[in-house]
Amino acid sequence: MASNITTSQTVGPFPHEAWAWAVSASATLHTTAPTITISGVLRDGDGAPINDGWVEAWMPDAAAAETAQQLPGFRRIATNDDGAFRIEVSLPSPARFGKPVLFATVFARGLVKHQFSAVFLEDDSGLAQSEILSQVPADRRPTLIARKQGDARYHWDIWMQGDKETVFFDYV
Repeated sequence: MASNITTSQTVGPFPHEAWAWAVSASATLHTTAPTITISGVLRDGDGAPINDGWVEAWMPDAAAAETAQQLPGFRRIATNDDGAFRIEVSLPSPARFGKPVLFATVFARGLVKHQFSAVFLEDDSGLAQSEILSQVPADRRPTLIARKQGDARYHWDIWMQGDKETVFFDYV
């Protein structure tokens, strides 16, 4: 008899232990490009921090600058006890021209299927011309934009549901 369980449903209850290899593989960033940091908090619909979640970041433009990395252009970050995460990002070219700085996959308790999102930088002059953002209703676009907090630091919270829910994409 065939199973109705998908690979998304078989992640299991212990990802912090099982996925530790990918965290250690990206713990120290080796890059030839300037870097920025995107930090935030993974939250449920009530605003409570999710302290056992994961954020995976894929940065295709960064891979060429990270050839010394075990997994170039990839990060896997566990949230801490306060639901916080921090992603160090290589920026081979500072101008983004409406392109995401990273694509994010979110894993959290209660999710049957992981969620996909994208992160744009607030100071990207090409946001108005972004092919991806133009597909998102204008009032929802801010959920995809990391806000500048200082030199090379940005803030982006992920809300899993509710009034502030982050935009998540379906890929077909």
